Amino acid sequence: MIPPAVRDVPTAVDIARRLRFDSQELMLRLIGGGLLVTTGAIHLDLYLTGYRTIPTIGWLFLLQVITAFGLGAVVLAFRSRLASAAGAGFALATLGGYLLSLRIGLFGFREVRTSAGIVAGVIEVVAFAALAALTLRSPAQRQPTWPATRASKLADTLLASIPVARWASAALSVLAAVLFGISLAATGPAPTTAGSSRVLLKIAKIKGVSVLTNARGFTLYWFVPDTPTKSTCYGTCAAYWPPVTGSPTVSRGVTGKLGTIRRSDGLLEVTYNHHPLYTYVADAAPGQANGNNINLNGGVWHEMIASG
Repeated sequence: MIPPAVRDVPTAVDIARRLRFDSQELMLRLIGGGLLVTTGAIHLDLYLTGYRTIPTIGWLFLLQVITAFGLGAVVLAFRSRLASAAGAGFALATLGGYLLSLRIGLFGFREVRTSAGIVAGVIEVVAFAALAALTLRSPAQRQPTWPATRASKLADTLLASIPVARWASAALSVLAAVLFGISLAATGPAPTTAGSSRVLLKIAKIKGVSVLTNARGFTLYWFVPDTPTKSTCYGTCAAYWPPVTGSPTVSRGVTGKLGTIRRSDGLLEVTYNHHPLYTYVADAAPGQANGNNINLNGGVWHEMIASG
């Protein structure tokens, strides 16, 4: 029988295996923790450039930023399975929140596809895969204990379940990537009106205020950076705030100066009292004014108060 002191002396093969194990673990920690910090930085930029003014969503973004930086730092600094598991769950939850807001809306806010959102989504899928792999890595090879204890038997049972958990996490990573791709490929909200259509403007009471709406009862907004002759809302901004285009007409009782301006895309945008008009993608039903007084896409938005 080999004495314990001799049996426990590591061989060159053991040392090489240990070094390979440590290097793989370090790589996963750097990838997972680094990506958590990166997604936190993206959400911080979005928070500072307008999302902080969105009710409920603003606080959720701030919480996401704090959590992402905190978990990322812990994953990078400590060899903790609990931290890596929490980071994996956090990345998956963040992706789920994004997909939910993209498809049906979240807390009255409807997200649209943007470059920042796509990049953050890809990062969250990869971060989940890396952190799940880090969590489910087999520990360094250990020597069997004799006699076997209840703790050692439990450890052996947990080790035996790791391969199954790895397959489950891999399947979940693929599923998250597929759902992310499907959500991005789906068509977004249609424009409010066609360029050649007649646009009916009406008055509706929302929270005791008479505001201008379109024919379907959706609140119309104006954008502070605009001028009476020029819209400054294009690209991503126009995806959040579809411009009202067409030939305007008003219902009975609406007063105020109607007009149109020619957008750079060639469409005629309706103006009211010298303000180009928009709807807001987060208004899911008539009678809502979720975009009022928020600072998003480069400026402040206000509901259009009706004259009449």
